[in-house]
Amino acid sequence: MRFQGKLSKVGNYWAVDVPILGVATQGRTRKEAFEMIRDAIELLAGRHGFEVQVFPGTEGYFEVGSADHGTLGALLLKRVRTRSGLTLAQVTQRLGARSLNAYARYEQGRCAPTLPKLLELLSAAAGAPDFVLSESHV
Repeated sequence: MRFQGKLSKVGNYWAVDVPILGVATQGRTRKEAFEMIRDAIELLAGRHGFEVQVFPGTEGYFEVGSADHGTLGALLLKRVRTRSGLTLAQVTQRLGARSLNAYARYEQGRCAPTLPKLLELLSAAAGAPDFVLSESHV
């Protein structure tokens, strides 16, 4: 699983942003900016041993990914839910589930959802009807 990011030159710095995660930072060089975004995502995940790879692209785009899909998916779900201002209980209710664990196990990375389930969870957490998935060109 990879998420697309944007890279741009702003003054003397390189700004990097991964919009779907709501994570942005900067560095004095492209290399430093990529290191900073990698570090930021790893720190946000808060899981010992979790590592993010940065895949530089072209035309101002790059991708971030991890071999640990469960942790990366858990981070995505948590970031989307918190940006939407929803509690675990509210997302669980939107899913029509009876137990908080029905959603929380995915957000905690204890369960890795299938693609259809991930889309269902994201829709409940964001209140958005759909997400755009695209093939990687990096």
